[in-house]
Amino acid sequence: MPKPGYVYLLSSQRGGTLYIGVTSNLAQRIWQHREGLVDGFTGKHGVNRLVYIEAFDDIEAAIAREKAMKKWRRRWKIDAIEGQNPEWRDLYGDIQR
Repeated sequence: MPKPGYVYLLSSQRGGTLYIGVTSNLAQRIWQHREGLVDGFTGKHGVNRLVYIEAFDDIEAAIAREKAMKKWRRRWKIDAIEGQNPEWRDLYGDIQR
């Protein structure tokens, strides 16, 4: 049985610094970013607001999508966020339910 996967985009603020990641446990991974437990880019740049999520039935599909999205221009990432989340709301509370 395949493991599910998620591609997510974090932002420092509306229109701010963006980070793209992939995980099989979205709630746990975002919590780690928010708590500063993830060393590197997100902690250094204060990128901890969940603004975009894509769910996949298979983690391998999620990894492939993340790799493709990492090659996207910034504008395309912003368009994806605004297509799903035009207010740039922090979606973390939505995944906690």
